[in-house]
Amino acid sequence: MNLSDTIVALSTAQGTAAIAVIRISGNNSIKIIDKLFESKTGKSIVESESNKAIFGEIFFKNKIVDEVIVTSFKNPKSYTGEDVIEISCHGSEYIQKKIIELILNCGARMAEPGEFTLRAYLNKKMDLSQAESVADLISSKSESSHHIAINHLRGGISNTLGQLRQQLLEFTSLIELELDFSEEDVVFADRKKLFELLQKIKLTIESLLTSFSTGNAIKNGIPVSIVGIPNVGKSSLLNALFKDKKAIVSSIEGTTRDSIEDTLNIGGILYRFIDTAGLRETKDEIESIGIEITKEKISSSKILIYMVDISTQSSDEVVKAVKELSNDNISIFLVINKIDISKKDDLNIYLKELEKKNVSDFIFHTECISTFNNDDIEKLKSHFSGKYHWNSSNTLITNQRHWAALQLALESINAVINGLNSGVSSDLLTIDIKQCLYEIGTITGEVTTDDILGNIFSNFCIGK
Repeated sequence: MNLSDTIVALSTAQGTAAIAVIRISGNNSIKIIDKLFESKTGKSIVESESNKAIFGEIFFKNKIVDEVIVTSFKNPKSYTGEDVIEISCHGSEYIQKKIIELILNCGARMAEPGEFTLRAYLNKKMDLSQAESVADLISSKSESSHHIAINHLRGGISNTLGQLRQQLLEFTSLIELELDFSEEDVVFADRKKLFELLQKIKLTIESLLTSFSTGNAIKNGIPVSIVGIPNVGKSSLLNALFKDKKAIVSSIEGTTRDSIEDTLNIGGILYRFIDTAGLRETKDEIESIGIEITKEKISSSKILIYMVDISTQSSDEVVKAVKELSNDNISIFLVINKIDISKKDDLNIYLKELEKKNVSDFIFHTECISTFNNDDIEKLKSHFSGKYHWNSSNTLITNQRHWAALQLALESINAVINGLNSGVSSDLLTIDIKQCLYEIGTITGEVTTDDILGNIFSNFCIGK
């Protein structure tokens, strides 16, 4: 990848549309488009002001290719920090390809995935964590994931870590200055203040690490497993939630032998509902595999919907099952199904039995539904809006790379704290402090390698 090249790419989605946007970036962007474009006013792009949209025509061999709007963003006031041209044309695939072909013939090359944002990072228009948030923003599918991506794009992580990193750098400089005057036995870095700063950094990193579980779930869809014994209506619930026949429904036990999943936006948060095989003892080899998959899905879920049919499962069995599934990392919704065919008195007795056996100690909410009644399903969904929420003012970690770097940074901070407590020499302290600075720097981009940049930007779409 030659970063001095002028690059071009389609920035809107592939295919036919009302309009398409083609983006060019690099030193020759304005010269290239000036060869192909004639404005209606007769004023060239070279002469035009930056950040101005101009209406005109793209020509090839004196024939009009399309009427377009060209917007120029002259360096450094552009997305990439270079001269950038954006061409809004009609969304015909032929027109898109023809304009890009003409630009390539004038000396540009096709952009690599994420190359526009890579150039923005290299030209200091954003740091590395902000650059990564661009991809998250593009792929956001809910209000919550969009909010997190916007927060990161505006420097949420950078601001949180940047201030602490700067303070730690200042202490490192003072400690290294002490090493230069080791024979005079002078102290420049106040060890008490350093300890207080380390404790502050430790708390911040621990808070960010704890947030990863929530942030990653919100970004990718909070996993919700629908579980229970066979034939209680798990597949029927999945179909009712999505108002579609996503799963086969049958009166034959063991119909579901694999997990089926899809995402649903409830209250601005994306949930990933997973229909699973019924939990029971079986000698059927294929069904056994399905049950093992169910157990794996349960272990990775944030929420469980445990479904019950009061005609086939006693209250004691339900309480026992819920207790076994319960843990600190999961919330359980107890959903009693088939109330349309259950006697009201039997249902009330069943609910009182569950109450006496303190089932509420292990569950978040109990709901009685019929999967054939849309009102019941909407009522169940409404409780999800209140269950999973987050403090929108907090910075949440959603990136696995950031989480791994913070884990290593925390190890280094703990080593420095232990070193201070045990009175180790200044030169040993600086080794661990520098390692912490390195790990934080890999998140914001003060420290990078070609491998890191390659892995990050290769996952971007071309044109961004």
